[in-house]
Amino acid sequence: MRLLVTVVLVFLIGCVSCIREEVGEHIQYIQPGDALPEFMVEMNDGTILDRDSLRGKVSVLVFFHTSCSDCQRELPVVQQLYEVYAGNPRVRIACISREEPEKEILAYWKSNALTLPYSAQSDRKVYSLFSEEGVPLVYVSDTACNVRYLFTDNPIASFEDLCQAVSSLSGD
Repeated sequence: MRLLVTVVLVFLIGCVSCIREEVGEHIQYIQPGDALPEFMVEMNDGTILDRDSLRGKVSVLVFFHTSCSDCQRELPVVQQLYEVYAGNPRVRIACISREEPEKEILAYWKSNALTLPYSAQSDRKVYSLFSEEGVPLVYVSDTACNVRYLFTDNPIASFEDLCQAVSSLSGD
């Protein structure tokens, strides 16, 4: 019985981690046409990612939490995109966690054979510059760091959606 209660609680926590609270309030996002906000994160390889490092590149920034079921469906799609553009110096793809520690992300990456670059964030400081609630969020920005595409969980972006967005901005 105790195991059943634990399993149910873990499931409910996972579901709550990716939904938005839409109780009569409008959720704010950085929108297409907006400039990327000033931010800085350390990536899992030790490099620094910030708005200035994205200037001159098409960027795909993905906000996620590994216990979110929509993120679990979106991350393999982003992995496919990463594999297509990994050798292209004009395209930068990076994942940024929403309040999730490195240890959990690394375990998820390993168990799902992900090679995407990521930044583990223990709080919502960076995330809150982009949105109030909800993951996954995928921002595709042009070389001037202006957001051109925003994909949320309604519906999550397909591989074709992401390829079309990146190729329209990169000329590939």
